[in-house]
Amino acid sequence: MKRSGLPVFVRLDGRPAILVGDGAMAEAKRRLLERAGAVIVGEDALAQIALVACEDPEPVVARLKARGLLVNVADRPDLCDFTLPAIIERDPVTIAIGTGGASAGLAAALRQRIEPLIPAGLGAFADALAAARGAMRARWPDGGERRRALGAALSGPLDPLQAQDEKAVARWIAGSDAPGDRIEAIILTSPDPDDLTLRQARWLAQADRVTHRADVPAAILDRARADADRMLCDAPPEGLPGLTVDVSTTR
Repeated sequence: MKRSGLPVFVRLDGRPAILVGDGAMAEAKRRLLERAGAVIVGEDALAQIALVACEDPEPVVARLKARGLLVNVADRPDLCDFTLPAIIERDPVTIAIGTGGASAGLAAALRQRIEPLIPAGLGAFADALAAARGAMRARWPDGGERRRALGAALSGPLDPLQAQDEKAVARWIAGSDAPGDRIEAIILTSPDPDDLTLRQARWLAQADRVTHRADVPAAILDRARADADRMLCDAPPEGLPGLTVDVSTTR
């Protein structure tokens, strides 16, 4: 059974969220809800999610779930419909780190290691990209071409882990061309996705499609975008638009 679930971001601004409990743990949950803009209400109110932080949660959880609510219970992953991640926030960018309830301490430790790598201005950079959508559509009308151009930029001149000035996006649009159609080959030396080189991992993350042999591990294919086409074949067809990544194992 996969415990990590499907990560989603729920818009709670101005919407009710039930909080049941008191003490330090409940206050921590309250701060999270308030930061998300939720209207915190009691157990009997109408809502779609509930957070529970009390010493005897089972009866409360049973009542809430009987009403169809999704419930999070402090320190009881076995009772949770969803878990709360460790968060790195650069509004509007939110980076969430979860362990499926296995260890909140591990998620917090990972957040502490990752947060110093994230520039303070990342949120402003995200806003600049959002404001430039119209200009990007005008420069690259084809959606696939536009996505490839942006993907290449974010691996190069618009590296999001480097501080970007306020005119960086405009300069990139004015002076860049979309990458052409191409095929990149990855010959695996190991079934472990951690053994992929940084370049290979980027190819998979940017690929429009992945062609692969039958013996390529699923863990490798999972490193590609969820919406990238997967094609089981002995060799990639010619003339495909965009970026094709062909993956095979050593013979």
